[in-house]
Amino acid sequence: MATAYDVPGQRLVEELAKELEGMIKMPEWAKFVKTGPHKERPPEQENWWYIRAAAIMRRLYLDGPVGVARLRTYFGGRKNRGVAPERRVDAGAKIIRTILQQLEEVGLAEKVEKEGRRLTPKGISLVDKVATRIRMEMDGVKKEEKKGGRKKSKS
Repeated sequence: MATAYDVPGQRLVEELAKELEGMIKMPEWAKFVKTGPHKERPPEQENWWYIRAAAIMRRLYLDGPVGVARLRTYFGGRKNRGVAPERRVDAGAKIIRTILQQLEEVGLAEKVEKEGRRLTPKGISLVDKVATRIRMEMDGVKKEEKKGGRKKSKS
């Protein structure tokens, strides 16, 4: 069985986001907010809420237990301050906190006293299941490439 360590992070987040679309719901206010003070505009992707939720789940899997402050640091970026030099700022906390609460309601995450949140066995199982599926697809492609060899020309 593959884990989150065995597959590319971006691919895992994309596939995990598709799984989460049926489990959690994007709030109405999420259409109008930026993800942090370092951004100039709100996200343009329709499913950005689920992508962020999947990225948070991956972080919980790799680093957990993790608190909101540490996740804010991870998702932060450089703020353009005009003529002044850019500075690093943390991401907004409301989005991260709301997603963590939604993951708790569904049973994928749980609070750990004075440490933050971590994935439950159900959450770990979901991430491992998606990672295994991705790994099988990747191995299938690699086997086909090895079998193929050189093609003969018909001339």
